[in-house]
Amino acid sequence: MQIVRPVNPSRNDSVGWWWAALGMLCFSFTLPATRLVVPEFGSYTVGFGRAVVAGLLALSVLLIRREQVPERRHWLGLAIVAVGTVFGFSIFTSLALRTVPSSHGAVVVGLLPAATAVAAILFARERPRPVFWAVCALGVLAVLGFAVVQGAGRLSAGDGYLCLAVVFAAAGYAEGGRLARELDGWRVVSWALVGALPFTLLAALLSPLPTHMPSAPAWWAFGYVSIFSMYLGFFAWYRGLALGGVARAGQVQLLQPVLTVLWSVWLLGERLSAPTVVAALLVVACAFLSRLTR
Repeated sequence: MQIVRPVNPSRNDSVGWWWAALGMLCFSFTLPATRLVVPEFGSYTVGFGRAVVAGLLALSVLLIRREQVPERRHWLGLAIVAVGTVFGFSIFTSLALRTVPSSHGAVVVGLLPAATAVAAILFARERPRPVFWAVCALGVLAVLGFAVVQGAGRLSAGDGYLCLAVVFAAAGYAEGGRLARELDGWRVVSWALVGALPFTLLAALLSPLPTHMPSAPAWWAFGYVSIFSMYLGFFAWYRGLALGGVARAGQVQLLQPVLTVLWSVWLLGERLSAPTVVAALLVVACAFLSRLTR
Protein backbone atom coordinates (compact mmCIF):
# COMPACT_ATOMS: atom_id res chain seq x y z
CA MET A 1 0.00 0.00 0.00
CA GLN A 2 1.44 3.37 -1.00
CA ILE A 3 1.52 6.02 1.69
CA VAL A 4 0.62 9.48 0.42
CA ARG A 5 2.23 12.24 2.44
CA PRO A 6 -0.09 15.19 2.99
CA VAL A 7 0.98 18.52 1.53
CA ASN A 8 1.82 21.10 4.18
CA PRO A 9 0.57 24.48 2.90
CA SER A 10 2.45 26.32 5.66
CA ARG A 11 5.74 24.74 4.60
CA ASN A 12 5.09 25.58 0.94
CA ASP A 13 4.36 29.14 1.98
CA SER A 14 7.64 29.38 3.89
CA VAL A 15 9.69 27.82 1.10
CA GLY A 16 7.98 30.05 -1.42
CA TRP A 17 8.73 33.15 0.63
CA TRP A 18 12.46 32.33 0.71
CA TRP A 19 12.58 31.59 -3.02
CA ALA A 20 10.85 34.91 -3.67
CA ALA A 21 13.34 36.62 -1.36
CA LEU A 22 16.23 35.21 -3.42
CA GLY A 23 14.67 36.54 -6.60
CA MET A 24 14.07 39.91 -4.93
CA LEU A 25 17.73 40.07 -3.94
CA CYS A 26 18.70 39.69 -7.60
CA PHE A 27 16.21 42.37 -8.61
CA SER A 28 17.39 44.81 -5.94
CA PHE A 29 20.54 45.50 -7.96
CA THR A 30 18.58 46.19 -11.16
CA LEU A 31 17.93 49.92 -10.75
CA PRO A 32 21.48 50.87 -9.67
CA ALA A 33 22.92 48.80 -12.51
CA THR A 34 20.48 50.34 -14.99
CA ARG A 35 21.28 53.84 -13.72
CA LEU A 36 24.96 53.08 -14.26
CA VAL A 37 24.58 51.73 -17.79
CA VAL A 38 21.91 54.00 -19.33
CA PRO A 39 24.06 57.17 -19.71
CA GLU A 40 26.65 55.22 -21.73
CA PHE A 41 24.50 52.78 -23.73
CA GLY A 42 21.24 54.70 -24.06
CA SER A 43 17.77 53.81 -22.76
CA TYR A 44 16.51 51.82 -25.75
CA THR A 45 19.77 49.96 -26.29
CA VAL A 46 19.72 48.87 -22.64
CA GLY A 47 15.99 48.09 -22.59
CA PHE A 48 16.00 45.95 -25.72
CA GLY A 49 19.62 44.80 -25.67
CA ARG A 50 19.42 43.11 -22.30
CA ALA A 51 16.28 41.27 -23.45
CA VAL A 52 18.20 40.02 -26.51
CA VAL A 53 21.08 38.71 -24.40
CA ALA A 54 18.68 37.03 -21.95
CA GLY A 55 16.62 35.63 -24.85
CA LEU A 56 19.66 34.07 -26.52
CA LEU A 57 20.70 32.55 -23.19
CA ALA A 58 17.19 31.18 -22.67
CA LEU A 59 17.11 29.76 -26.21
CA SER A 60 20.39 27.95 -25.57
CA VAL A 61 19.07 26.43 -22.34
CA LEU A 62 15.85 25.25 -24.01
CA LEU A 63 17.73 23.71 -26.95
CA ILE A 64 20.27 21.94 -24.72
CA ARG A 65 17.45 20.48 -22.63
CA ARG A 66 15.38 19.70 -25.75
CA GLU A 67 12.30 21.25 -24.20
CA GLN A 68 8.96 20.88 -25.94
CA VAL A 69 7.07 24.00 -26.98
CA PRO A 70 4.38 24.79 -24.36
CA GLU A 71 0.79 23.89 -25.12
CA ARG A 72 -1.24 26.47 -26.99
CA ARG A 73 -3.33 27.20 -23.90
CA HIS A 74 -0.20 28.67 -22.28
CA TRP A 75 0.69 31.03 -25.12
CA LEU A 76 -1.50 33.96 -24.05
CA GLY A 77 -0.11 33.80 -20.53
CA LEU A 78 3.46 33.74 -21.83
CA ALA A 79 2.66 36.74 -24.03
CA ILE A 80 1.45 38.65 -20.95
CA VAL A 81 4.68 37.76 -19.14
CA ALA A 82 6.72 38.93 -22.12
CA VAL A 83 4.86 42.23 -22.49
CA GLY A 84 4.98 42.89 -18.74
CA THR A 85 8.54 41.95 -17.83
CA VAL A 86 10.52 41.73 -21.07
CA PHE A 87 9.19 44.90 -22.68
CA GLY A 88 7.28 47.07 -20.21
CA PHE A 89 9.38 47.03 -17.07
CA SER A 90 12.78 47.06 -18.76
CA ILE A 91 11.95 49.86 -21.22
CA PHE A 92 10.14 52.17 -18.80
CA THR A 93 12.75 51.85 -16.05
CA SER A 94 15.49 52.55 -18.59
CA LEU A 95 13.65 55.69 -19.71
CA ALA A 96 12.98 56.80 -16.13
CA LEU A 97 16.57 56.39 -14.95
CA ARG A 98 17.81 58.87 -17.50
CA THR A 99 16.52 61.63 -15.22
CA VAL A 100 15.89 60.25 -11.71
CA PRO A 101 18.33 58.71 -9.21
CA SER A 102 18.28 54.99 -8.55
CA SER A 103 17.10 55.56 -4.97
CA HIS A 104 14.17 57.64 -6.28
CA GLY A 105 13.27 54.82 -8.64
CA ALA A 106 13.45 52.32 -5.80
CA VAL A 107 10.83 54.27 -3.86
CA VAL A 108 8.26 54.30 -6.67
CA VAL A 109 8.96 50.68 -7.62
CA GLY A 110 8.29 49.93 -3.93
CA LEU A 111 4.60 50.14 -4.85
CA LEU A 112 5.03 46.97 -6.93
CA PRO A 113 4.02 44.49 -4.17
CA ALA A 114 0.62 46.18 -3.79
CA ALA A 115 0.18 46.29 -7.57
CA THR A 116 1.15 42.61 -7.80
CA ALA A 117 -1.44 41.73 -5.15
CA VAL A 118 -4.12 43.47 -7.21
CA ALA A 119 -2.91 41.73 -10.37
CA ALA A 120 -3.08 38.39 -8.53
CA ILE A 121 -6.85 38.85 -8.31
CA LEU A 122 -7.12 39.45 -12.05
CA PHE A 123 -4.65 36.86 -13.36
CA ALA A 124 -4.01 34.24 -10.66
CA ARG A 125 -7.55 34.39 -9.20
CA GLU A 126 -6.27 34.64 -5.66
CA ARG A 127 -8.48 35.96 -2.89
CA PRO A 128 -6.34 37.21 0.01
CA ARG A 129 -8.04 37.69 3.38
CA PRO A 130 -8.95 41.19 4.62
CA VAL A 131 -6.11 41.17 7.15
CA PHE A 132 -3.68 40.76 4.26
CA TRP A 133 -5.08 43.84 2.53
CA ALA A 134 -4.72 45.81 5.77
CA VAL A 135 -1.05 44.89 5.97
CA CYS A 136 -0.65 45.60 2.27
CA ALA A 137 -2.12 49.08 2.82
CA LEU A 138 0.37 49.66 5.61
CA GLY A 139 3.13 48.68 3.20
CA VAL A 140 1.91 51.20 0.64
CA LEU A 141 1.81 53.93 3.30
CA ALA A 142 5.33 53.00 4.38
CA VAL A 143 6.56 53.24 0.78
CA LEU A 144 4.83 56.59 0.32
CA GLY A 145 6.48 57.81 3.52
CA PHE A 146 9.76 56.56 2.15
CA ALA A 147 9.06 58.56 -1.02
CA VAL A 148 8.57 61.74 1.00
CA VAL A 149 11.84 61.17 2.83
CA GLN A 150 13.65 60.66 -0.46
CA GLY A 151 12.07 63.73 -2.01
CA ALA A 152 10.02 61.73 -4.48
CA GLY A 153 6.83 63.67 -3.85
CA ARG A 154 7.20 65.80 -6.97
CA LEU A 155 5.83 64.20 -10.09
CA SER A 156 8.02 64.16 -13.18
CA ALA A 157 8.27 62.31 -16.47
CA GLY A 158 10.54 59.84 -14.68
CA ASP A 159 7.81 59.15 -12.09
CA GLY A 160 5.33 58.51 -14.89
CA TYR A 161 7.66 56.01 -16.54
CA LEU A 162 8.23 54.28 -13.20
CA CYS A 163 4.49 53.98 -12.56
CA LEU A 164 4.04 52.42 -15.99
CA ALA A 165 6.90 50.03 -15.19
CA VAL A 166 5.09 49.02 -11.98
CA VAL A 167 1.83 48.32 -13.83
CA PHE A 168 3.51 46.20 -16.52
CA ALA A 169 5.68 44.30 -14.03
CA ALA A 170 2.74 43.51 -11.76
CA ALA A 171 0.84 41.92 -14.65
CA GLY A 172 3.92 39.92 -15.70
CA TYR A 173 4.60 38.78 -12.14
CA ALA A 174 1.04 37.68 -11.44
CA GLU A 175 0.62 35.78 -14.71
CA GLY A 176 4.12 34.31 -14.46
CA GLY A 177 3.44 33.09 -10.93
CA ARG A 178 0.24 31.42 -12.11
CA LEU A 179 1.96 29.72 -15.06
CA ALA A 180 4.87 28.59 -12.88
CA ARG A 181 2.50 26.23 -11.06
CA GLU A 182 2.25 24.23 -14.28
CA LEU A 183 5.45 24.94 -16.24
CA ASP A 184 8.01 25.77 -13.51
CA GLY A 185 9.38 29.28 -13.19
CA TRP A 186 12.48 28.80 -15.35
CA ARG A 187 10.40 27.54 -18.27
CA VAL A 188 8.02 30.47 -17.97
CA VAL A 189 10.73 33.12 -18.20
CA SER A 190 12.67 31.15 -20.83
CA TRP A 191 9.74 30.78 -23.22
CA ALA A 192 8.62 34.38 -22.63
CA LEU A 193 12.09 35.64 -23.57
CA VAL A 194 12.35 33.36 -26.60
CA GLY A 195 8.89 34.32 -27.81
CA ALA A 196 9.82 38.00 -27.57
CA LEU A 197 13.26 37.51 -29.14
CA PRO A 198 12.35 38.37 -32.78
CA PHE A 199 10.85 41.68 -31.63
CA THR A 200 13.58 42.59 -29.11
CA LEU A 201 16.30 41.70 -31.62
CA LEU A 202 14.78 43.93 -34.31
CA ALA A 203 14.25 46.77 -31.83
CA ALA A 204 17.82 46.47 -30.54
CA LEU A 205 19.20 46.64 -34.09
CA LEU A 206 17.18 49.80 -34.72
CA SER A 207 18.23 51.46 -31.44
CA PRO A 208 20.89 54.19 -31.55
CA LEU A 209 24.42 52.94 -30.92
CA PRO A 210 26.55 54.46 -28.14
CA THR A 211 28.54 57.47 -29.32
CA HIS A 212 31.67 56.19 -27.59
CA MET A 213 33.05 52.95 -26.21
CA PRO A 214 31.28 52.25 -22.87
CA SER A 215 33.43 51.88 -19.78
CA ALA A 216 34.17 48.57 -18.07
CA PRO A 217 31.70 49.25 -15.17
CA ALA A 218 28.98 49.96 -17.74
CA TRP A 219 29.66 46.63 -19.47
CA TRP A 220 29.53 44.80 -16.12
CA ALA A 221 26.24 46.53 -15.29
CA PHE A 222 24.82 45.64 -18.71
CA GLY A 223 25.83 42.02 -18.15
CA TYR A 224 24.11 42.00 -14.77
CA VAL A 225 20.77 43.37 -15.97
CA SER A 226 20.87 40.99 -18.94
CA ILE A 227 21.73 37.75 -17.15
CA PHE A 228 20.47 38.17 -13.59
CA SER A 229 17.74 40.84 -13.75
CA MET A 230 16.17 39.54 -16.96
CA TYR A 231 16.73 35.80 -16.60
CA LEU A 232 18.23 34.01 -13.61
CA GLY A 233 16.46 36.12 -10.99
CA PHE A 234 13.10 34.98 -12.37
CA PHE A 235 14.01 31.32 -11.76
CA ALA A 236 13.75 31.93 -8.02
CA TRP A 237 11.08 34.63 -8.22
CA TYR A 238 8.46 32.68 -10.15
CA ARG A 239 9.12 29.54 -8.11
CA GLY A 240 8.50 31.57 -4.96
CA LEU A 241 5.25 33.02 -6.31
CA ALA A 242 4.05 29.58 -7.39
CA LEU A 243 4.70 28.03 -3.97
CA GLY A 244 3.82 30.90 -1.65
CA GLY A 245 1.04 32.57 -3.61
CA VAL A 246 1.44 35.55 -5.91
CA ALA A 247 -0.10 38.09 -3.53
CA ARG A 248 1.53 36.93 -0.30
CA ALA A 249 5.00 35.88 -1.50
CA GLY A 250 5.14 39.01 -3.66
CA GLN A 251 5.06 41.15 -0.52
CA VAL A 252 8.70 40.25 0.12
CA GLN A 253 9.42 42.89 -2.52
CA LEU A 254 8.62 45.53 0.10
CA LEU A 255 12.23 44.94 1.14
CA GLN A 256 13.54 45.78 -2.32
CA PRO A 257 13.46 49.60 -1.97
CA VAL A 258 15.58 49.34 1.16
CA LEU A 259 18.19 47.13 -0.47
CA THR A 260 18.18 49.17 -3.68
CA VAL A 261 18.84 52.39 -1.76
CA LEU A 262 21.74 50.72 0.05
CA TRP A 263 23.20 49.48 -3.24
CA SER A 264 22.69 52.98 -4.71
CA VAL A 265 24.73 54.47 -1.88
CA TRP A 266 27.42 51.83 -2.24
CA LEU A 267 27.67 51.64 -6.04
CA LEU A 268 26.63 55.13 -7.15
CA GLY A 269 27.50 57.31 -4.18
CA GLU A 270 23.92 58.48 -3.65
CA ARG A 271 23.16 60.06 -0.28
CA LEU A 272 21.63 58.12 2.64
CA SER A 273 20.15 60.17 5.51
CA ALA A 274 19.03 59.18 9.00
CA PRO A 275 15.30 59.70 8.22
CA THR A 276 15.72 57.33 5.28
CA VAL A 277 16.91 54.62 7.67
CA VAL A 278 13.80 55.10 9.84
CA ALA A 279 11.50 54.89 6.83
CA ALA A 280 13.36 51.82 5.59
CA LEU A 281 12.78 50.05 8.91
CA LEU A 282 9.05 50.69 8.53
CA VAL A 283 9.15 49.04 5.11
CA VAL A 284 10.96 46.01 6.57
CA ALA A 285 8.37 45.75 9.36
CA CYS A 286 5.52 45.75 6.85
CA ALA A 287 7.22 43.02 4.84
CA PHE A 288 7.42 40.73 7.86
CA LEU A 289 3.87 41.56 8.95
CA SER A 290 2.64 40.48 5.52
CA ARG A 291 4.67 37.29 5.92
CA LEU A 292 2.74 36.47 9.13
CA THR A 293 -0.72 36.84 7.54
CA ARG A 294 -2.29 33.52 6.52
